[in-house]
Amino acid sequence: MGNICRSPLAEALFQNLLEQRGLQSGYMTASAGTGNWHVGDPADSRMRVTARRHGIELRGRAQQVSPQDFDRFDMLLAMDWENQVQLRRVARDDSDRARIRLLREFDPQAGAELDVPDPYFGGADGFERVYEMVARACEHLLRELEGE
Repeated sequence: MGNICRSPLAEALFQNLLEQRGLQSGYMTASAGTGNWHVGDPADSRMRVTARRHGIELRGRAQQVSPQDFDRFDMLLAMDWENQVQLRRVARDDSDRARIRLLREFDPQAGAELDVPDPYFGGADGFERVYEMVARACEHLLRELEGE
């Protein structure tokens, strides 16, 4: 929503996977929120600590998604159904809406629960749980994109 927890983590994890495989020149990534209340802020300190514990640095600043993002990116990944609904409102047409997916669609352990829960109002264990979900989904997303 505000682009300070889940999305910056997903961007950094996916970038890390790209770098590990030498694929960074083939992909363009960014994270953005559907709300504007954290624009310009760094990632939540608790998410930065969690990511750093796993060797991932969150360096970006929060930004808000715009209709032009549908021109820049082939896929826009939502963290939960509420963000998916908001992205559909930003979309200009059916072509834009077809680019919206839920990140956990790529998580083989997701089952019917496709939302990445927002850890913002919870404790440290929620941030760790989100890290695990997002890391798994990013790994499988890259595998699918690379045809593995």
